[in-house]
Amino acid sequence: MQTFNYVIQERLGIHARPAGVLVKFSSSLQSTLEIKVQDGRAANLKKLFSVMGLGVKCGDRVTVCVEGPDEKKEAEELRDFFKENL
Repeated sequence: MQTFNYVIQERLGIHARPAGVLVKFSSSLQSTLEIKVQDGRAANLKKLFSVMGLGVKCGDRVTVCVEGPDEKKEAEELRDFFKENL
């Protein structure tokens, strides 16, 4: 399993639009993907309402977990996505 931490820079957090873009990108990956917030709640990154239900705000630190056959490559792709979009 590959993990990385990220502090959300998007000023409105992960609201509907960025959550939709994130889920669409995540769905293109083979690995199992999970996002965790500091209070321990987690969501499947391929499920829109799970991601939105976390209520991630700007400045929140999240942990992303990637598990699968191409986890290293996909974790790097996902990390780049977060840097460019969130």
